[in-house]
Amino acid sequence: MPQFIRRSPMPVSAQALFDWHERDGAFERLTPGWQQTRVVSRTGGITNGSRVEVEVPLLGGLIHQRLLMEHRNYVAGSQFTDAMIEGPFSAWVHTHTMEPVADGTSILEDRLEYALPMGALGDAAAGWFVRQQLEQLFDFRHARTRADLDLHMTHANAPRLTVAITGGTGLIGRALTGLLRTGGHTVRWITREPRADRGDIGWNPATGSLDPAALAGIDAVVHLAGANVGERWTPEHKRAIVDSRVQGTRTLVRALCAMNIPPKVLVSGSAIGYYGDAGSTVLDESAQRGSGFLADVSRDWEGETAPAAQVGVRVAVARTGIVLSPTGGALAKMLPAFQFGLGGPLGSGRQFMSWISLDDEVAALYFLLMNEACSGPYNLTAPTPITNAEFGQTLGSVLNRPAFLPVPAFALTALFGEMAGATILGGQRVLPTRLQQAGFRFRHPDLAGALRFELGR
Repeated sequence: MPQFIRRSPMPVSAQALFDWHERDGAFERLTPGWQQTRVVSRTGGITNGSRVEVEVPLLGGLIHQRLLMEHRNYVAGSQFTDAMIEGPFSAWVHTHTMEPVADGTSILEDRLEYALPMGALGDAAAGWFVRQQLEQLFDFRHARTRADLDLHMTHANAPRLTVAITGGTGLIGRALTGLLRTGGHTVRWITREPRADRGDIGWNPATGSLDPAALAGIDAVVHLAGANVGERWTPEHKRAIVDSRVQGTRTLVRALCAMNIPPKVLVSGSAIGYYGDAGSTVLDESAQRGSGFLADVSRDWEGETAPAAQVGVRVAVARTGIVLSPTGGALAKMLPAFQFGLGGPLGSGRQFMSWISLDDEVAALYFLLMNEACSGPYNLTAPTPITNAEFGQTLGSVLNRPAFLPVPAFALTALFGEMAGATILGGQRVLPTRLQQAGFRFRHPDLAGALRFELGR
């Protein structure tokens, strides 16, 4: 039966490495965005007899394959095994082993024994593809595990927090939830559709409804909720963009101020749209606010956090750029065209794109949460903004596809209206000056490396 083995050094003890795998959120952190795997059901953790059922899209999402896995051979602090009960393989046994090293670190070993349908014929036809996919998957898994452990070690002596998150079901919120939970923190979502089994907190920002008593025991809040900016801006949608941010922040902050013991910190979302369309001018947090719809929204959005600071809550404002992930946002919309060799510059291609990988985005939010000296505005962008044309060339190179077909500005304006001019055809050349001065280190400071990690290339 074919085997695949991947071994990597990890910066923590075998026990700490095992604990990371055993916590809620580990499966989500180990699942790459390009797989888009969905957990259908889960019983228990990773102890013997526990099961997890997942759904994986195949052929570009045209069909979906379900896999049912059972956990076996559980040895606390040392190992556990996933065995396929139902799925596309004839056999699949995945053993995770955490080996101690004398210096207090550890070795993570992933050992897979698998068999394709139709035996030797199946292996001859698809074995090469399976091995290629496993190489990509475990490159990603081991790199992310090591990076997350390094991040948690930085704050190992700090108390574990109970963190409330708005927008927890979104792209950034889900990734941050997994990161926090694998670090031993407790996460509760503030959502319009609360579920008791998750410990959610209900709210309705449209009506200003959020019970301060429901927030009792919360140590920190991350506020990410807001209507999607990347859609055509009808008058109704522009109102939704404003109201979801301004009224949402007002509702949240009013509840925090009414608490007997408010949380220590509020990390509140914002956007680099604060700076307006500034052309090639280099911008950091000292730059003045720009003009336009998004700049005005960001001003009002950020302004609603002021009452929290007045009652002693440390407030850090995260002005986020273009977050790179194949599961959502700008990159997900670009990928189909680029994968078919139809990508290229948008408009002139000279507008700057200030981007950040999803992993760096959530690591930066975690950094702002945990560092008591961090307050005020912070740009969450990589230190290497590039033009739209350069972005397209780099994405094409990573995908090994041509990227020379321009999309004219008039076509984008016809398709997206006002939104195109403010976001796609406009841009900002933003630097994360305050974040780096505070000591944050980027995992993915260059675009090619970020895209290769996020896309498994």
